[in-house]
Amino acid sequence: MTNITIRIDDTVKHEAETLFSKLGLSMSSAINVFFRQAIREQAIPFPIRCETKEEKYDEYFNPQNMKILMESIAQEERGETLSFTLAELKAMETGKPSRKVVDFLEKARGNAYD
Repeated sequence: MTNITIRIDDTVKHEAETLFSKLGLSMSSAINVFFRQAIREQAIPFPIRCETKEEKYDEYFNPQNMKILMESIAQEERGETLSFTLAELKAMETGKPSRKVVDFLEKARGNAYD
């Protein structure tokens, strides 16, 4: 056996010890697991890379968000959307909606009038 001395941030050390303890491992055992896995895989046993600016913004386009986006586009294409100005939205909050809002709500409720 040999000893290794490393320098590590106090917070990182504490958080790692807490995690490893929950897993039933000592810090030494966890580091040994890491070394053995690295040797077995002949690589760092997890991806290490820099996140590009594009990848950072691509998180928005995850499958769940894309589903919502595609449904919104389909609603727009079917004419099921209506845009309001900020003033119209504020008027709705005060209980004094514009004629356009009233018409839209009446139509949505199936009570449209001519």
